[in-house]
Amino acid sequence: MSLNWSMILAIGVGGFIGSIARAYAVHFTNKYFPIEFPLGILFVNLVGSFLAGVLFAYFSNYPLSVNLKAFLTTGFLGALTTYSTFAIESYLLLGTSIYIAIANITLNLVGTILAAGSGFKLMHFFLK
Repeated sequence: MSLNWSMILAIGVGGFIGSIARAYAVHFTNKYFPIEFPLGILFVNLVGSFLAGVLFAYFSNYPLSVNLKAFLTTGFLGALTTYSTFAIESYLLLGTSIYIAIANITLNLVGTILAAGSGFKLMHFFLK
């Protein structure tokens, strides 16, 4: 796969939409569930991982253009999920509560892997 201007544009537009979706999802999750735990970031990481599983299962059964794949995965999902935010929040939580930090790290790492696998399996189920 080589980067060309149409792919770069697809990634950029996907990233623009994904980052806005992340901001809204985190804002509303934290607004309606105001707890010390970074629930908003966990939510977008779980949803994004689930969607990655769904999309990769779909891609394995139906060919899509490389630009559409780049828009959805590298662009949208890359901006929606927030592992850099997860990393700094986990580090900062280590300074305040080791238990909340460990819960955050465990739920994000294990949860996103389970969410991605669930999305993949669910999509394969529906594609049969």
